[in-house]
Parts: sequence; C-alpha cells; structure tokens
Amino acid sequence: MTGGSAGRSGVVFQGREWVVLLRGVVAIAFAVAAFTWPSMTQAKLENLFGVYALSHGLLSLVGAIGGRGRPGCVLLATEGAVGLWAGLFAFKSLPTPFASIVFIWLWAAVTGILQLVEAIRLRKEISGDVWLALGGVVTLCFGWIVWLRPFIGLIGLAVIIAVFALVWGVFELLLGRELRSLRHGRLAGGV
Repeated sequence: MTGGSAGRSGVVFQGREWVVLLRGVVAIAFAVAAFTWPSMTQAKLENLFGVYALSHGLLSLVGAIGGRGRPGCVLLATEGAVGLWAGLFAFKSLPTPFASIVFIWLWAAVTGILQLVEAIRLRKEISGDVWLALGGVVTLCFGWIVWLRPFIGLIGLAVIIAVFALVWGVFELLLGRELRSLRHGRLAGGV
C-alpha cells in the first residue's frame, strides 16, 4: 500500500472501525447462542436470527451514517437496510421451515454480494479488504449451503448458522483490528 492510499484509507473508515469490531463480537455471540441454546425450536432460531440481523443492520447503518459521503458508505447503508429488513421479517412466524431456509438464503446472498462489492470497490482504500472479501465469500457459501440442503433439520441448520457466524465474526474482528491499527499507525506517524 502506498503512502497516498494509506492517507485515504483513514478517511474511508475513520471512526468506523469500532462498528466492524462490534459486528464481529455480535456475530460470535450469536454463534455461541446458536450452538448452546437448549431445546432449539424453529421459532427460537428465527427469533435469534432476527436479533442478529437487526443488530448487524443497525451497526451497519450507524457506520454508514458516520461515514456519510465517503467511499463505501452507500454499500454499507444498503447492507444495513437489508439487515434491518431481515431482522424485522424474521420476527414474523414463517409458515414452514422451508420458508425460513429461503428467507435466510436471500439474506445471505444479498449480504454476501454487498460485502464482496464493497471489498472490491475499497481494495485500494483499505488494507483489510481481504477480510471483507472473505466475509462476503463465507456469507455466500453459507447461503449456498443452506439453499442446497434445505431439509437438513433444525439442529443441522442451527449448527450451520453457528459455524457461519463464528467464522464471519472472526473475519470482522480481523478487519476491525487492521482498520484500528491503521488508524493508530497513521495517527502516530502523523504526530
């Protein structure tokens, strides 16, 4: 990364690395809850996913609002809107387990594509673009697995969701750590 791009990267995610870190923590907490929730039912899983999607959406919108006018803020806002929509929709009782699968697949497909587009668009702006891209790939793979295996059962779905959230959460933490160290490195170098 050149000195010019390092300066610009501070502008792109300035003050937003905490949002990325918090999204990672929320994803890991969601993974732990999905793994350990006793007597998981479809309604509990849908509500748990709804809380996660709302949290993810809200944090993404906060990051987008904080970065108004900067590269990537529109994609982040779109990701936030999709998360809010998914969270609110998840609280409605879906009629069948297959409807839940289709709904989760749609959320994963849209979110994964948005993350990949954001990583590609920001690849020259941030040094942690690989973590953002990997998060998008993991989200798309998760959606693909859920779509191809719609009748895996509730326990299988909970495990797949938990594994996805854990891996994605780790990628978010790595991205947030890299963004945070970039900001602190730039501030220390500029003083």
